[in-house]
Amino acid sequence: MRLEYFEMIDQVTSLDRDAKRIEARSTVPMESPVFEGHFPGHPLVPGVLLTETMAQASGYLVLGLTDFSHMPFLMGVDKARFRTFVPPGTVLTVTATLEHEGSGYAVTKAKIMTEGKPVCDAELRFRIMPFPDGMDSLMRAQGKRIGLLGETA
Repeated sequence: MRLEYFEMIDQVTSLDRDAKRIEARSTVPMESPVFEGHFPGHPLVPGVLLTETMAQASGYLVLGLTDFSHMPFLMGVDKARFRTFVPPGTVLTVTATLEHEGSGYAVTKAKIMTEGKPVCDAELRFRIMPFPDGMDSLMRAQGKRIGLLGETA
């Protein structure tokens, strides 16, 4: 996890096409410029970055299920709940399940756990659109780096 670069997913650990579910892992870095302001002397991952982590796992799920044919863009976050604080060094398990896809949209339910305990969860809505110029190759490279592309190729 590289917070300051919005690279939230370290590794996809499973992609179940039949269940339309993905599981990924991320380890919060011990140090990051993000922690300088959130909060000095008491570093915590901001909730917005936990939301981004769920969104990225969900986006990778959509990419994996569609074989990278279209790009999912986050359009909405509903029913987000944060249940605990996340300090540096925490290992996160992120899961997302596709609830609905059609008419150019996708809806997922995602959650983050650590040591079997809930961290946060939300429903996320995405607009599915053609890739902007050049973005498909960047996303494929990222998918390969985190172990998703090997699952879908």
